[in-house]
Amino acid sequence: MNIFRRELRAYRRGLIIWSVCLFLLVVSGMSKYSAYSAGGASSEVFDALPQTMKALLGFGSFDVTQISGYFAMLFLYIELTVAIHAVLLGSGIIAKEERDKTVEFLIVKPVSRGTILTAKLLAALVQAILLNLVTLVSSLVMVSAYNQGEAITEEILQFMASLLLVQLIFLSLGTVLSALLKRPKTSGSIATGVLLGCFVISKITDLTDQLNALNVLTPFKYFSYARIVNGEGLHAGITALSLLLVAGLVVFTYAAYRKRELNV
Repeated sequence: MNIFRRELRAYRRGLIIWSVCLFLLVVSGMSKYSAYSAGGASSEVFDALPQTMKALLGFGSFDVTQISGYFAMLFLYIELTVAIHAVLLGSGIIAKEERDKTVEFLIVKPVSRGTILTAKLLAALVQAILLNLVTLVSSLVMVSAYNQGEAITEEILQFMASLLLVQLIFLSLGTVLSALLKRPKTSGSIATGVLLGCFVISKITDLTDQLNALNVLTPFKYFSYARIVNGEGLHAGITALSLLLVAGLVVFTYAAYRKRELNV
């Protein structure tokens, strides 16, 4: 429990900064909704964009004049930001002890490596959930402020549920890389590189249906925004497979961490 509290304190400042950034992202994003929904010249500019450009910007298949379609477009950027936080958090919870030369503090404690890793993962999970809640509350408040049509609270909750699963996947991926790599300083950059690679793949598959098979490589494409906007909800099978993927990555992290030679 002391390790758990120590981890929460260590990342408290960073969590506050990320929370403020997410809040500002939602606020600034939703403040532009009137330009999309008002019609006139601004809407004509968006309609005139090539389909390729619309796909790259995230609104190729949505009606952004409607609040649900606009939020789906904004959610792409929210998801990318939160995923970056998750992968950096995951890669840092193990690597920072060796990077900051505080690993001796942990290994002299009368606890196993498994107990140490469990406390770290729980602290990371709490931070991911708190950031998700900040995003949820910010989204509900701002959408309510600009929405003049049918409420989309249920859709927002589904978006946030998919966001939490993506957070868990990238958090687990970061911990796996941190446990496997011998040089702790490189884990964060490599984990971020993997995440950006996943995002690029998701944009490539948006441009052509012929490469949809690549979607299995990127968590950004596991959950269909269109399904949520159309009221179909999250795909139960994909949700279950995502949870299994997270569980598998966590198990692999424990195995790698137990065998890891710590640099003290």
